[in-house]
Amino acid sequence: MSTLPAGCRYISGDYGNAHTLREILTPECEVIDLAYSTVPKTSFEDPLYDLTSNLPSSVTLLQEASRIGVHRVVLVSSGGTVYGPVELLPITENHPTRPISPYGITKLAVDRYAMMYHRNEGLSVIVVRPGNAYGEDQRAGTGQGFLAAAIDAVLSGRDIEIYGEQGTIRDYIHVTDVASGIVCALENGHDGKIYNVGTGIGASNMEIISLLSECAGRDGYTIRTRILPARGFDVEANVLDSSRLRKDSGWAPRITLKEGIQRMWNAAKGRKVV
Repeated sequence: MSTLPAGCRYISGDYGNAHTLREILTPECEVIDLAYSTVPKTSFEDPLYDLTSNLPSSVTLLQEASRIGVHRVVLVSSGGTVYGPVELLPITENHPTRPISPYGITKLAVDRYAMMYHRNEGLSVIVVRPGNAYGEDQRAGTGQGFLAAAIDAVLSGRDIEIYGEQGTIRDYIHVTDVASGIVCALENGHDGKIYNVGTGIGASNMEIISLLSECAGRDGYTIRTRILPARGFDVEANVLDSSRLRKDSGWAPRITLKEGIQRMWNAAKGRKVV
């Protein structure tokens, strides 16, 4: 674990344990809930585990936060999975939610529990829905993150697998912009609101490879791709409209996709053992 900032302490515990939460939470607390035990890929492998390992704990946190009367809860949801197949891009927070993965279904259920506690118990809660986060410490082999998987394939001399001719279109947002968006929602957001956190710009897998090829080519690496049939459970396109958060807080993403990919490539290349 990295060194904590001054004044911070690390507490390890089960956030699904009401007794533990009562020992930690106070009315002065501001809670940012990032805890989740699954990713979209693993949710398909065991949908029941996705449900039972996440929903009860999340509801327990919301319940105890309501009883204690914490200052505010920011629930980090998913902008990439809760909307499902879309009718119009970019996606606003008012778009219908039709998730097609167990992960997205459970995330949406947590969102709705949060709004129930806000309405019925007066809990100060905000839901943020980030796009496809990426960054220098994202690793391959975790079941999420096309960029991490693609960079690892290039550095290892393997083909990058693309499902469909262009792959899927996603709203890739650097992790530092996700973090600043969450903080802006915490400090300036309105109770009971949902905020998308994305760039509003979509990029297909093939467009990602085009940008990555610039980084790889400069360092003498060759990119190879393998086109596979499109997968039925992949949403074709997901791009988020974050104008609500921009209006309420002044937030805006700062790191371009080109810059972010270069940063990620440099970090991964530096970790590679030659």
